[in-house]
Amino acid sequence: MSTSHLDDEFKGNFDPRVWRKLLVYLKGERRAVAQVAIGGSIIAVIEALLPILVGRMIDEADQHGLDGNLLPTFVLYVSLFAFFAGGVWMFIRAAGVVATGVGHRLRRDCFAKLQELSFSYFDTRPVGWLTSRLTSDCGRISGTLPWVILDLFWGSLLLLGAVIAMFVIEPRLAMYVLVVVPFLVVTSVVFQQLMLKSSRQARRTNSAMTASYNEELLGARTTKALVREEKNLAEFQRLSTQMNTWMLKNAIQSSVYLPLIMSIGAAGAGIALWKGGNDLLAGSGLTPGQLIAFLQFATLFAQPVQELAQRFADILNASSAAERVVSLLETTPEIRDSDAVRARVAATPSGVAQTDGGSIDGGSPRISEVVFEHVTFWYKPGVPVLHDFNLTVRKGQTVALVGATGGGKSTIVSLVARFYEPREGRILLDGVEYRDRSLHWLQSNLGVIQQVPHLFSGTVLENIRYGRLDATREEIEAAARRVNAHDFISALERGYEFQVGEGGDRLSTGQRQLVALARAVLRDPQIFIMDEATSSVDTATERLIQGGIEAILRDRIAFVIAHRLSTIRRADIILVIDGGRVVERGTHRELLARRGRYFELYTNQYAAEREIELFGQGAATVR
Repeated sequence: MSTSHLDDEFKGNFDPRVWRKLLVYLKGERRAVAQVAIGGSIIAVIEALLPILVGRMIDEADQHGLDGNLLPTFVLYVSLFAFFAGGVWMFIRAAGVVATGVGHRLRRDCFAKLQELSFSYFDTRPVGWLTSRLTSDCGRISGTLPWVILDLFWGSLLLLGAVIAMFVIEPRLAMYVLVVVPFLVVTSVVFQQLMLKSSRQARRTNSAMTASYNEELLGARTTKALVREEKNLAEFQRLSTQMNTWMLKNAIQSSVYLPLIMSIGAAGAGIALWKGGNDLLAGSGLTPGQLIAFLQFATLFAQPVQELAQRFADILNASSAAERVVSLLETTPEIRDSDAVRARVAATPSGVAQTDGGSIDGGSPRISEVVFEHVTFWYKPGVPVLHDFNLTVRKGQTVALVGATGGGKSTIVSLVARFYEPREGRILLDGVEYRDRSLHWLQSNLGVIQQVPHLFSGTVLENIRYGRLDATREEIEAAARRVNAHDFISALERGYEFQVGEGGDRLSTGQRQLVALARAVLRDPQIFIMDEATSSVDTATERLIQGGIEAILRDRIAFVIAHRLSTIRRADIILVIDGGRVVERGTHRELLARRGRYFELYTNQYAAEREIELFGQGAATVR
């Protein structure tokens, strides 16, 4: 899947505001940041003093020969180097702390943001693309920030010290050194554009490559079944080649930029050496020690310029990562509580929002009614998938949704769960518009069973407990018994401690459904949503699951998307959905009596099932 369109917003020039938004992550490491700054400052001050000491030693030797006393200057020189080593140790250690702390907080906040975002955000973003934000992008930022801080303090102080010292020693020569500054600025601006473009393209391709890699791992069985190894390899090779091309271009630009900056800085020092040497030979009053000290300061002037240029290059290379991370952190969830709801929840000691009609978040022990009023919904503007939908469901009732794929069944249950919200119309819970209730409260009262349930790596016990983390072993086993899962779990090796594998692949589809059902039951939800929960299991397992479902739907509101119509005969309301509209409504018996669309679907499916059953019996007879 191409992901380049996801990053199209990042096309402009380098924007320092992106990095300013990330500086807040340095607050958690104030002490380490201070140590980086202090260590860099110590090094800068010492490096600015050393040329002065060298110049004094040379002038002392030149003026007094063997009678000169160099020991005090030598001792001071060695002592300064001891402090220099201490400063290096301080900033390297502190920089590591800053990088680790910033990376930790960035990954934590990015993951927290992903938990907040609505389903629509994940509809267009592959898992690999999102993984890249939490791994390589966060790592790139955290690895860049501490060294930028160091060089800002060290480079700025050293640059300032070198310039002041050169003007003190010989102002005219200092001007020769500084004449190259405009060339440095122009060069940096030009390479900024080139390096930022190549960096963005490299990160874009890296995101697409990570997404492709992740999808191929998840779909390994499908790849083998369809014999697509060579085509997948060719696609990955194409992305890898693009990545290599942009990374190589960026590396070449960096390799040209830094030597060019160094050459321009050295040109200023060379001009100063030429003019200063001539002045010394002409006896202008400049001593050998002063000339050597000046040349060392001229070299020092070029050194922080080079280092700052390197950090600037690092910032440019990391800017695309920073833009992506900031974009994620600043994404506003499409579905979220209103300011009024958040204020009401925050204003109550228990975190339960209140309205004039009583508590809207837990005041009623059960949800007694769900009402759709003229609900219309679309994913893409101008392409509605649900038209003027109306429905009232009361406690203890089960609503079955049937119809062709793409008719709007999953959209209805997604709206109930508030994974999406109506574009027009409204949904009421006990007479209160559900946008006026907290999202957390609503979704805490949902039990969702999907067609292909997802289990997490770990034990059966841990997967069921995921429904309620404070549940005891007894409560977990009771939930498993209610859905007829306890017997098969007990028969597993180590029972409830059985490791289910990644995605639950060590269990059959039916077993995964039973574990997911027990997990949902453990939450004691007020609304149950089952999305074709028995369509992928055999008949015997279906009966087992169906028995568990019927036991837990009493006194609850349930929405069932049915693939096998035989499983919904007892539903209180059956809706036949076609093209986002309700074409038939009634009970199983009523709809069959009408001999309409439902009758057609049911009889065709029943005939197909009988044919399969007869075919199986005939095959068994032949064998």
